[in-house]
Amino acid sequence: MNEKEQMKLDMVKKLALMLIANNPQFTIEQALATVINSDTYQRLQRDATGLYYQSSRYVYSFLDSELKTGRVM
Repeated sequence: MNEKEQMKLDMVKKLALMLIANNPQFTIEQALATVINSDTYQRLQRDATGLYYQSSRYVYSFLDSELKTGRVM
């Protein structure tokens, strides 16, 4: 596994933990599924976006917006 892939996996973990912190009814499985099935995750996986280099709070803002509005900012 290369450094980019490790950073992406770490970001997914952080996003899932943030989801749980903000939505205590989520289990870890639900939080991970929510992240992985999101458009934000798709953007995170594309190297060209560089989202894996950003702070987890910044990337979470995209996910949060997506979950609230149904679309990514």
